[in-house]
Amino acid sequence: MEKYDLIVVGSGPGGQRAAIQAAKFGKRAALVEKLEVIGGTAINTGTIPSKTIREAVLHLSGYQYQSIYGVNYRVKEPITMADLSFRALNVIKTEIDVIRAQLSRNGIDVLTGTASFLDPQHMQITSSRGQTELEAGYVVIATGTKPAVSPLVPFNDKTIINSDQILRMPEIPKSMIVVGGGVIGVEYVCMFATLGVRVTLIEKRPRLLEFADAEMVEALCYHLRDRRVTLRLNEEVESVEETPDRLVVANLKSKKKVSGEALLYAVGRQGNVDELNLAAGGLEADARGRIMVDENYRTKQPHIFAVGDVIGFPSLGSVSMEQGRIAAARAFGMPTNSNRANYPYGIYTIPEISFIGKTEEQLTDEGVPYEVGMAYFREIAIPRPKNCWESTSSEKGPLSCCILGRRFSLSTARSNISWIPSSTIRRLRSATRRRHSMASTSW
Repeated sequence: MEKYDLIVVGSGPGGQRAAIQAAKFGKRAALVEKLEVIGGTAINTGTIPSKTIREAVLHLSGYQYQSIYGVNYRVKEPITMADLSFRALNVIKTEIDVIRAQLSRNGIDVLTGTASFLDPQHMQITSSRGQTELEAGYVVIATGTKPAVSPLVPFNDKTIINSDQILRMPEIPKSMIVVGGGVIGVEYVCMFATLGVRVTLIEKRPRLLEFADAEMVEALCYHLRDRRVTLRLNEEVESVEETPDRLVVANLKSKKKVSGEALLYAVGRQGNVDELNLAAGGLEADARGRIMVDENYRTKQPHIFAVGDVIGFPSLGSVSMEQGRIAAARAFGMPTNSNRANYPYGIYTIPEISFIGKTEEQLTDEGVPYEVGMAYFREIAIPRPKNCWESTSSEKGPLSCCILGRRFSLSTARSNISWIPSSTIRRLRSATRRRHSMASTSW
């Protein structure tokens, strides 16, 4: 039986960084991935594909130059799914090669198979080659999530899909329904609307992106409507059906009917814990497959940690990386500093949203007095998009910073609001780079 100081289950951003950090401490680490390709959802179906598709959309649609050449300007016409998937698949292959090189360089054993607990200290790895038992000093669970399913939605991998199936669409539809106003749903709404697709966004809550600053979300909604997106807020889907003329119809609880050529269901995600046999490890997950952890990402078993999307919000690649490093450091008693309250957030809508710190609503609820400062990119001498930078501060210093803008320059914006500390600028820049490329951290 092989014995490891640390066994990491899942090869996404959190799992990669946990394993590499343990190796940096001189520990023997193993990384278990059930798929033949490593990288997890972030590399193969989530972060990297979606951000690459977004870049392809921005380029091929001529979006960045339409203010100069007119709204009908296109780099390529027509734009096809083959154009988008070609770029995405190339970037995915490159990222997988980079991650494999990082893991190999740090002496980490990569094991292919499905991991499950035999007891809190032992795991079984099942693959096409048989079964292997491993003993672990510590375990980090970084299995990520999968799209939530609904019995009301008959997925067919073509016209009724989830976010992991975007690249399987045979063609770009002329009209589309997106169910779910979270990060994933809104990002894809922006992409398809930029391609000229008539998009209807259905969200059962009264506003989009409820965790983000309300004023920034309001500005984003203006841009969505400007791209002919129909927002149906406070509406909930009761059922979905296909019609004989190959349309998809979403029946709402309000008795309205919304039709389109395709439907993307992006309502939540479910933790990948079904095959872990958590009960044998002395653990349990909630109804959405999330594992509860403390401030050190430790579960109720002191030697088992969980990081990344499987523990819930915020489910961002850059945050998962930090969680993985912290978990490995805490496991082996190594000092590490991290401020969870100041993790930066990047949302790749069009235009992008980035923020750090608390929103005005949170400060108001907490009874914290604050002042708001706002700067516009159009007031900067260097040509910039006509969006804005907003910040809040109190007598004790800066409280938060929000940016809405296309390809914003943090260093330039900083000159307009002199009190923003350089550490904040570095965090925001880091969030943008990490989410845009999982290989941004040099190892």
